[in-house]
Amino acid sequence: MPIDKPYQDIPGTTIFDADQARKGYWLNQFCMSLMKAENRERFKADERAYLDEWAMTAAQKEAVLARDLNQCIRLGGNIYFLAKIGATDGRSYQQMAAGMTGMSETDYRDMMLAGGRRPDGTPRRAAVAPDVAADASTATEGDTRQDTKGSPR
Repeated sequence: MPIDKPYQDIPGTTIFDADQARKGYWLNQFCMSLMKAENRERFKADERAYLDEWAMTAAQKEAVLARDLNQCIRLGGNIYFLAKIGATDGRSYQQMAAGMTGMSETDYRDMMLAGGRRPDGTPRRAAVAPDVAADASTATEGDTRQDTKGSPR
């Protein structure tokens, strides 16, 4: 008998529960392997070959190769494990989250400084004080990659 999961219908949200944990076990183990420098180097040298060492589904591997973190989450990935992929790529958590929302990093930062999303899912937008924006920009200065894929809400 399936367990009732009333939280399954939260728009735009995948809840990481026991079923998701089982589904994403090897994907998340792969991510944890990136904690070791030698594994990060092997992954960066030949991503496909390194992924093929893991008992992940083809869809999970393709999502990793495409850096489609929203798909990785749908396939059982946990954002705290997936952050290891971003770190391997030299991306900040803010940059990854911006890509996952379909927003620019600046728009994402400004939305979060303004209080995040409303309960209906629309982002709050407010003017951000210049000194606050400058501090946030300095934190991610130097990273020019903008290619984390994701589907906008």
